[in-house]
Amino acid sequence: MRDFEIVERNLRVAMRFFGEATGRGEVRSLTGVDAMYSGLDYGVFNIAVLSEAVRAGGGGLETRIAECGRYYGGRATRWSFWLCEDLLESAVRRRARTAFGECGLRVISQPPGMMSEELRAPERELPPVECVAVNDQAARDTFAGITSTCFDIPIKVSDAVYKPERAWAGAYRGYVGLVDGRPVGIAATVEAAGVLGIYSLATLPDFRRHGIGEALLRAVVARARVGKQALVLQSTEAGYRMYRRTGFRDVAKFAVYLTK
Repeated sequence: MRDFEIVERNLRVAMRFFGEATGRGEVRSLTGVDAMYSGLDYGVFNIAVLSEAVRAGGGGLETRIAECGRYYGGRATRWSFWLCEDLLESAVRRRARTAFGECGLRVISQPPGMMSEELRAPERELPPVECVAVNDQAARDTFAGITSTCFDIPIKVSDAVYKPERAWAGAYRGYVGLVDGRPVGIAATVEAAGVLGIYSLATLPDFRRHGIGEALLRAVVARARVGKQALVLQSTEAGYRMYRRTGFRDVAKFAVYLTK
C-alpha cells in the first residue's frame, strides 16, 4: 500500500468507533462508502468515508455523496464526510468541493495525514507524564470530560460517546495523561493497516505550551506500539508544528465536509 492508503485505512477503522460506541448507532457499507452513524444528532460523529478510489467519469463522487445524504436524511441528522483526496483521480478532485457544496456540505477542516517510522529525540526536556489506559468508569468519565473541553463538544454528546464500557470493546484504545496525579490530557490509538494510528491527542488549556502534549504522545507510543510499527495521524492546525518536530511528514490530504 502507498503511504496515503495506509493512513486512510487506519482512519477508516478508527471511525468505526463512532458507529459502535453508544449502542444507538451502526456501521453500514454503502456503494463505495462506509457510514458510521453514532445515533446522536451531532454531525461530526455521523461519518462517511470512501471505501474505494473514485475514478473520473460517470459522476461517481456525486453518486456516493447523494447516497450518504439519503442514508442520513432518513435519520434526520446532520453528518460529515471525511474525504481522503488522494483517493480521487485528478479530474474528480478538481470538482470535489463543488460536488459537496451542491449536496449541502461545506469544508470545516483540512487535516494533513502524517506518518513517521520513528520519533526523533526530544529537542528539550519534557515533563514526566503518566499514561493510564481507559479501562474503568473513572477513566472513561475523565476521557469524556477532557474531550468535551479540548474539542468543544457538548458534554452530553461526549458522555454518550465516550462513557459507555461498550465503546472501548473494539480497536479504539484510550489513554489519560497524568501530571503529578492530575488528569491533563488524552490520546487514543488504533492498530490497523500494519501501523499505529494516533487520535484525539489533546491537553487541557491550562497545561498547554509546557511540552505535555509531546510527552503524552511519546508515552502513548511507548505503551501501545508493537515492534517498529510506523505511526500515522491526522494533524490539527495547533499540533502540526509539534508533529513535524517529532518526525512526522505529510503523506495524505484530507478534507472534512459537514452538512450546513
